[in-house]
Amino acid sequence: MRPISLPDVPYGSTAVRPLWSDLPAGLRKAVEKRLGAPIAEAHSAGGGFTRAFAALVRTEAGESAFLKAAPRQDPNSQWYAREAAITAALPREIDAARPRWTMEDSGYFVLCLEAIDGHVPALPWQPAELATTLAAWSHAAEALTTPSTPGLPPLPAIIQAEMSEWSEIAAGRERMPRTARNTVAPAHLPELAALEQRLPGLVEGPGMMHGDLRIDNVMIDRTGRARLCDWTWPVLGAPWFDTITLLTSAFASGLDADAYLAPWDPPAEGVDGALAALAGYWLSRADGGPSSASPHSRQHQRFSGEQALAWLADRRGW
Repeated sequence: MRPISLPDVPYGSTAVRPLWSDLPAGLRKAVEKRLGAPIAEAHSAGGGFTRAFAALVRTEAGESAFLKAAPRQDPNSQWYAREAAITAALPREIDAARPRWTMEDSGYFVLCLEAIDGHVPALPWQPAELATTLAAWSHAAEALTTPSTPGLPPLPAIIQAEMSEWSEIAAGRERMPRTARNTVAPAHLPELAALEQRLPGLVEGPGMMHGDLRIDNVMIDRTGRARLCDWTWPVLGAPWFDTITLLTSAFASGLDADAYLAPWDPPAEGVDGALAALAGYWLSRADGGPSSASPHSRQHQRFSGEQALAWLADRRGW
Protein backbone atom coordinates (compact mmCIF):
# COMPACT_ATOMS: atom_id res chain seq x y z
CA MET A 1 0.00 0.00 0.00
CA ARG A 2 1.19 3.52 -0.84
CA PRO A 3 1.54 6.25 1.79
CA ILE A 4 -1.71 7.94 2.81
CA SER A 5 -2.31 11.68 2.36
CA LEU A 6 -5.18 13.45 4.09
CA PRO A 7 -6.65 16.93 3.58
CA ASP A 8 -6.25 19.52 6.32
CA VAL A 9 -10.01 19.52 7.00
CA PRO A 10 -12.17 16.37 6.65
CA TYR A 11 -14.65 16.54 3.77
CA GLY A 12 -17.55 16.14 6.17
CA SER A 13 -16.56 19.42 7.91
CA THR A 14 -15.76 21.88 5.12
CA ALA A 15 -18.98 23.89 4.98
CA VAL A 16 -19.78 27.17 6.72
CA ARG A 17 -23.55 27.59 6.65
CA PRO A 18 -26.33 29.61 8.28
CA LEU A 19 -28.37 27.83 10.95
CA TRP A 20 -32.10 27.16 10.68
CA SER A 21 -32.61 29.96 13.24
CA ASP A 22 -30.72 32.37 10.95
CA LEU A 23 -33.33 32.12 8.18
CA PRO A 24 -36.13 34.73 8.05
CA ALA A 25 -39.00 33.95 10.40
CA GLY A 26 -41.52 34.13 7.57
CA LEU A 27 -39.55 31.60 5.55
CA ARG A 28 -39.28 29.19 8.48
CA LYS A 29 -43.03 29.43 9.04
CA ALA A 30 -43.75 28.77 5.36
CA VAL A 31 -41.43 25.75 5.28
CA GLU A 32 -42.99 24.28 8.42
CA LYS A 33 -46.45 24.76 6.93
CA ARG A 34 -45.32 22.89 3.80
CA LEU A 35 -43.84 20.09 5.92
CA GLY A 36 -47.02 19.92 7.98
CA ALA A 37 -45.41 20.38 11.41
CA PRO A 38 -42.87 22.57 13.23
CA ILE A 39 -39.21 21.64 12.87
CA ALA A 40 -37.87 20.08 16.06
CA GLU A 41 -34.26 19.52 14.95
CA ALA A 42 -32.05 20.90 12.19
CA HIS A 43 -28.51 19.62 11.63
CA SER A 44 -26.46 21.63 9.13
CA ALA A 45 -24.68 19.68 6.39
CA GLY A 46 -20.99 19.64 7.22
CA GLY A 47 -19.78 18.87 3.71
CA GLY A 48 -19.67 21.11 0.65
CA PHE A 49 -18.13 24.46 -0.19
CA THR A 50 -21.00 26.94 -0.28
CA ARG A 51 -22.31 29.29 2.40
CA ALA A 52 -25.94 28.53 1.61
CA PHE A 53 -28.34 26.84 4.02
CA ALA A 54 -28.43 23.04 3.81
CA ALA A 55 -29.61 20.87 6.67
CA LEU A 56 -31.20 17.59 7.64
CA VAL A 57 -34.37 18.45 9.54
CA ARG A 58 -36.88 16.48 11.59
CA THR A 59 -40.35 17.77 12.39
CA GLU A 60 -42.26 17.36 15.63
CA ALA A 61 -44.35 14.77 13.77
CA GLY A 62 -41.21 12.69 13.21
CA GLU A 63 -40.82 13.36 9.48
CA SER A 64 -37.30 13.91 8.09
CA ALA A 65 -36.22 15.92 5.04
CA PHE A 66 -33.13 17.55 3.62
CA LEU A 67 -33.59 21.26 2.98
CA LYS A 68 -31.54 23.67 0.89
CA ALA A 69 -32.30 27.40 0.77
CA ALA A 70 -30.72 30.54 -0.62
CA PRO A 71 -31.80 34.13 -1.32
CA ARG A 72 -33.08 34.63 -4.84
CA GLN A 73 -30.19 36.99 -5.69
CA ASP A 74 -27.66 34.37 -4.56
CA PRO A 75 -26.38 32.15 -7.42
CA ASN A 76 -26.93 29.16 -5.13
CA SER A 77 -30.68 29.58 -5.57
CA GLN A 78 -30.29 29.05 -9.33
CA TRP A 79 -28.10 26.01 -8.68
CA TYR A 80 -30.69 24.54 -6.30
CA ALA A 81 -33.44 25.05 -8.88
CA ARG A 82 -31.24 23.38 -11.48
CA GLU A 83 -30.49 20.49 -9.14
CA ALA A 84 -34.21 19.99 -8.51
CA ALA A 85 -35.00 19.77 -12.23
CA ILE A 86 -32.06 17.49 -13.08
CA THR A 87 -32.55 15.14 -10.12
CA ALA A 88 -36.27 14.83 -10.77
CA ALA A 89 -35.52 13.66 -14.32
CA LEU A 90 -32.96 10.98 -13.37
CA PRO A 91 -33.97 7.40 -14.11
CA ARG A 92 -35.56 5.82 -11.05
CA GLU A 93 -32.93 3.09 -10.84
CA ILE A 94 -30.18 5.61 -10.04
CA ASP A 95 -29.31 5.85 -6.34
CA ALA A 96 -29.88 9.57 -5.70
CA ALA A 97 -32.00 11.60 -3.31
CA ARG A 98 -35.10 12.85 -5.14
CA PRO A 99 -36.68 16.29 -4.81
CA ARG A 100 -39.96 16.33 -2.89
CA TRP A 101 -40.90 19.93 -3.60
CA THR A 102 -39.61 23.45 -4.18
CA MET A 103 -41.01 26.77 -3.06
CA GLU A 104 -40.28 30.49 -2.96
CA ASP A 105 -40.98 32.65 0.05
CA SER A 106 -39.48 35.70 1.77
CA GLY A 107 -37.12 36.24 -1.16
CA TYR A 108 -35.69 32.72 -0.86
CA PHE A 109 -35.75 29.62 -3.04
CA VAL A 110 -36.14 26.36 -1.11
CA LEU A 111 -35.46 22.81 -2.28
CA CYS A 112 -36.75 19.91 -0.20
CA LEU A 113 -35.09 16.56 -0.91
CA GLU A 114 -35.59 13.07 0.44
CA ALA A 115 -33.59 12.61 3.61
CA ILE A 116 -30.69 10.15 3.51
CA ASP A 117 -29.83 8.64 6.87
CA GLY A 118 -26.11 8.22 6.36
CA HIS A 119 -22.67 9.84 6.23
CA VAL A 120 -20.08 11.26 3.87
CA PRO A 121 -17.29 8.69 3.41
CA ALA A 122 -14.24 9.50 5.49
CA LEU A 123 -10.66 9.54 4.24
CA PRO A 124 -8.79 7.34 3.93
CA TRP A 125 -11.42 5.51 1.89
CA GLN A 126 -12.60 2.20 3.29
CA PRO A 127 -12.50 -0.33 0.42
CA ALA A 128 -16.11 -1.43 1.01
CA GLU A 129 -17.41 2.15 0.82
CA LEU A 130 -15.34 2.89 -2.27
CA ALA A 131 -16.58 -0.30 -3.93
CA THR A 132 -20.24 0.50 -3.31
CA THR A 133 -19.72 4.09 -4.51
CA LEU A 134 -18.12 2.92 -7.75
CA ALA A 135 -20.92 0.38 -8.21
CA ALA A 136 -23.53 3.14 -7.77
CA TRP A 137 -21.73 5.35 -10.32
CA SER A 138 -21.31 2.47 -12.79
CA HIS A 139 -25.03 1.72 -12.54
CA ALA A 140 -25.86 5.40 -13.00
CA ALA A 141 -23.54 5.80 -15.98
CA GLU A 142 -25.17 2.83 -17.69
CA ALA A 143 -28.65 4.24 -17.05
CA LEU A 144 -27.56 7.63 -18.44
CA THR A 145 -26.20 6.37 -21.77
CA THR A 146 -29.20 8.28 -23.08
CA PRO A 147 -29.20 11.57 -21.12
CA SER A 148 -32.21 12.27 -18.94
CA THR A 149 -31.67 16.05 -19.24
CA PRO A 150 -31.49 17.71 -22.68
CA GLY A 151 -29.12 20.46 -23.75
CA LEU A 152 -26.13 19.52 -21.59
CA PRO A 153 -22.73 21.00 -22.49
CA PRO A 154 -20.10 18.62 -23.95
CA LEU A 155 -17.11 17.84 -21.75
CA PRO A 156 -14.53 18.44 -24.55
CA ALA A 157 -15.66 22.06 -24.86
CA ILE A 158 -15.44 22.58 -21.10
CA ILE A 159 -11.91 21.16 -21.02
CA GLN A 160 -10.80 23.47 -23.82
CA ALA A 161 -12.39 26.53 -22.21
CA GLU A 162 -11.68 25.96 -18.51
CA MET A 163 -9.10 23.20 -18.05
CA SER A 164 -6.12 24.19 -20.19
CA GLU A 165 -3.94 25.80 -17.52
CA TRP A 166 -0.68 24.05 -18.45
CA SER A 167 -1.11 25.10 -22.07
CA GLU A 168 -1.65 28.71 -21.01
CA ILE A 169 1.46 28.60 -18.81
CA ALA A 170 3.57 26.97 -21.53
CA ALA A 171 2.49 29.70 -23.96
CA GLY A 172 3.49 32.42 -21.52
CA ARG A 173 -0.05 33.70 -21.02
CA GLU A 174 -0.22 32.60 -17.37
CA ARG A 175 2.34 32.15 -14.60
CA MET A 176 3.10 28.88 -12.88
CA PRO A 177 0.85 28.88 -9.79
CA ARG A 178 2.64 29.02 -6.48
CA THR A 179 0.82 25.82 -5.50
CA ALA A 180 2.64 23.95 -8.29
CA ARG A 181 6.16 25.38 -8.00
CA ASN A 182 7.44 22.67 -5.64
CA THR A 183 5.88 19.80 -7.59
CA VAL A 184 6.96 17.93 -10.72
CA ALA A 185 5.02 20.43 -12.86
CA PRO A 186 7.82 22.91 -13.73
CA ALA A 187 10.10 20.09 -14.93
CA HIS A 188 7.38 18.47 -17.03
CA LEU A 189 5.42 21.48 -18.29
CA PRO A 190 5.67 20.62 -22.03
CA GLU A 191 4.39 17.09 -21.35
CA LEU A 192 1.56 18.36 -19.16
CA ALA A 193 0.49 20.82 -21.85
CA ALA A 194 0.61 18.14 -24.56
CA LEU A 195 -1.47 15.71 -22.49
CA GLU A 196 -4.00 18.44 -21.79
CA GLN A 197 -4.29 19.38 -25.46
CA ARG A 198 -4.95 15.79 -26.58
CA LEU A 199 -7.61 15.19 -23.92
CA PRO A 200 -10.71 16.75 -25.57
CA GLY A 201 -10.65 14.22 -28.40
CA LEU A 202 -10.50 11.36 -25.90
CA VAL A 203 -13.45 12.25 -23.66
CA GLU A 204 -16.19 12.60 -26.25
CA GLY A 205 -19.34 10.64 -25.58
CA PRO A 206 -23.13 10.88 -25.79
CA GLY A 207 -23.80 9.83 -22.20
CA MET A 208 -24.65 12.04 -19.25
CA MET A 209 -21.97 12.41 -16.58
CA HIS A 210 -22.39 13.61 -13.01
CA GLY A 211 -19.82 16.34 -13.65
CA ASP A 212 -18.77 16.83 -10.01
CA LEU A 213 -18.22 13.34 -8.66
CA ARG A 214 -16.12 13.76 -5.52
CA ILE A 215 -16.17 12.19 -2.09
CA ASP A 216 -18.35 14.85 -0.43
CA ASN A 217 -21.05 14.35 -3.08
CA VAL A 218 -21.52 10.78 -1.89
CA MET A 219 -23.59 9.57 1.05
CA ILE A 220 -23.35 6.05 2.48
CA ASP A 221 -26.72 5.14 4.00
CA ARG A 222 -27.36 2.92 7.00
CA THR A 223 -27.58 -0.17 4.77
CA GLY A 224 -24.12 0.53 3.33
CA ARG A 225 -25.49 1.63 -0.05
CA ALA A 226 -23.96 4.66 -1.77
CA ARG A 227 -26.18 7.52 -2.88
CA LEU A 228 -24.90 10.08 -5.41
CA CYS A 229 -25.77 13.68 -4.50
CA ASP A 230 -25.61 17.23 -5.91
CA TRP A 231 -26.49 16.67 -9.56
CA THR A 232 -26.00 20.32 -10.51
CA TRP A 233 -23.30 20.26 -13.21
CA PRO A 234 -23.87 17.24 -15.49
CA VAL A 235 -22.18 17.21 -18.90
CA LEU A 236 -21.95 14.93 -21.92
CA GLY A 237 -18.85 12.80 -22.23
CA ALA A 238 -16.97 9.65 -21.29
CA PRO A 239 -18.05 8.46 -17.81
CA TRP A 240 -14.54 7.29 -16.88
CA PHE A 241 -13.57 10.97 -16.51
CA ASP A 242 -15.92 11.25 -13.53
CA THR A 243 -14.45 8.04 -12.16
CA ILE A 244 -10.99 9.60 -12.22
CA THR A 245 -12.15 12.68 -10.31
CA LEU A 246 -13.53 10.38 -7.62
CA LEU A 247 -10.50 8.08 -7.54
CA THR A 248 -8.08 10.94 -6.97
CA SER A 249 -9.06 10.70 -3.30
CA ALA A 250 -8.61 6.91 -3.47
CA PHE A 251 -5.04 7.46 -4.66
CA ALA A 252 -4.55 9.79 -1.69
CA SER A 253 -5.89 6.99 0.52
CA GLY A 254 -3.01 4.74 -0.49
CA LEU A 255 -5.23 2.51 -2.64
CA ASP A 256 -4.47 1.18 -6.13
CA ALA A 257 -6.49 3.76 -8.05
CA ASP A 258 -5.49 2.29 -11.41
CA ALA A 259 -6.88 -1.10 -10.42
CA TYR A 260 -10.21 0.47 -9.45
CA LEU A 261 -10.24 2.39 -12.73
CA ALA A 262 -9.42 -0.61 -14.95
CA PRO A 263 -13.04 -1.92 -15.32
CA TRP A 264 -13.95 1.36 -17.03
CA ASP A 265 -11.42 0.58 -19.80
CA PRO A 266 -10.27 4.17 -20.40
CA PRO A 267 -7.50 4.94 -22.92
CA ALA A 268 -4.17 5.34 -21.15
CA GLU A 269 -3.54 8.74 -22.75
CA GLY A 270 -7.01 9.79 -21.67
CA VAL A 271 -6.28 8.93 -18.05
CA ASP A 272 -2.99 10.82 -18.12
CA GLY A 273 -4.62 13.75 -19.89
CA ALA A 274 -7.46 13.85 -17.38
CA LEU A 275 -5.03 13.84 -14.45
CA ALA A 276 -2.96 16.58 -16.09
CA ALA A 277 -6.00 18.76 -16.79
CA LEU A 278 -7.51 18.22 -13.35
CA ALA A 279 -4.20 18.97 -11.63
CA GLY A 280 -3.78 22.22 -13.56
CA TYR A 281 -7.37 23.26 -12.96
CA TRP A 282 -7.28 22.58 -9.21
CA LEU A 283 -3.80 23.96 -8.51
CA SER A 284 -4.43 27.18 -10.41
CA ARG A 285 -7.61 27.80 -8.45
CA ALA A 286 -5.92 26.93 -5.17
CA ASP A 287 -3.54 29.80 -5.91
CA GLY A 288 -6.39 32.30 -5.74
CA GLY A 289 -7.16 34.57 -2.82
CA PRO A 290 -9.61 33.83 0.00
CA SER A 291 -12.78 32.22 -1.29
CA SER A 292 -16.18 33.85 -0.88
CA ALA A 293 -17.55 30.35 -0.32
CA SER A 294 -16.08 28.00 2.27
CA PRO A 295 -12.73 29.08 3.76
CA HIS A 296 -11.66 25.48 3.19
CA SER A 297 -12.22 25.45 -0.58
CA ARG A 298 -8.62 26.44 -1.40
CA GLN A 299 -7.19 23.60 0.69
CA HIS A 300 -9.55 21.18 -1.09
CA GLN A 301 -8.35 22.46 -4.46
CA ARG A 302 -4.70 22.24 -3.48
CA PHE A 303 -5.06 18.77 -1.98
CA SER A 304 -6.95 17.50 -5.04
CA GLY A 305 -4.48 19.05 -7.48
CA GLU A 306 -1.48 17.65 -5.65
CA GLN A 307 -3.00 14.17 -5.59
CA ALA A 308 -3.95 14.25 -9.28
CA LEU A 309 -0.41 15.33 -10.15
CA ALA A 310 1.12 12.69 -7.87
CA TRP A 311 -1.04 9.98 -9.47
CA LEU A 312 0.05 11.14 -12.93
CA ALA A 313 3.71 11.20 -11.87
CA ASP A 314 3.34 7.67 -10.50
CA ARG A 315 1.84 6.45 -13.79
CA ARG A 316 4.54 8.09 -15.93
CA GLY A 317 7.53 7.44 -13.69
CA TRP A 318 8.37 11.10 -13.14
